Amino acid sequence: MPQFDGVISFLDSRSFGTIWFWLALLGMWSASGRSVLGVPAEVLSAARRAQGAGEPEAPAVIALLDWLSLCLPRWRLGPREGAVFAGAAGFLLTSLAIMGFGYGLELAQALTLLLAPFVMLFWMRVRLARRLAPVLAAGHSGERPLAGVGAEAVRQMQRHRRLATLLSILAVAATAMWAALWAVMNPNGL
Repeated sequence: MPQFDGVISFLDSRSFGTIWFWLALLGMWSASGRSVLGVPAEVLSAARRAQGAGEPEAPAVIALLDWLSLCLPRWRLGPREGAVFAGAAGFLLTSLAIMGFGYGLELAQALTLLLAPFVMLFWMRVRLARRLAPVLAAGHSGERPLAGVGAEAVRQMQRHRRLATLLSILAVAATAMWAALWAVMNPNGL
């Protein structure tokens, strides 16, 4: 019969008490906030400033729409791919949550608290891409004026950015609170 003690002891390694976990958590959230659907935050900010200055067809807005036309096709997720991703992500997160919160394995808890918000962020990005695709297509075909397409894209992307920032704050706060509770309940890490 194979020995699973090595796997279990690896999953039970200290996570909340190491600096590496916190650096990974903050680094991942910091990196995720640098772009929206692959469009750098600076490009979005420049387009928003140009629209605020009353220049709806400024080069910054056109640059944003160019970035979107390059980045949006990567976020297309058909029904089959969506179902596979949802099934795999659901299985992974459920398995980690059961091992972590059901059996008390610290690393599984840490991975659940780290990965679950990123799955939600991924679905938020897919949803934003689905909303922006018809707007961009209408602009390319000439059905909507460029100023309207740019304004709609900036509005939706800014809203997404605010929601992603709120999600990151809540995720880090929830992880910190659970880590503090874990440290109180397990003072020696056991």
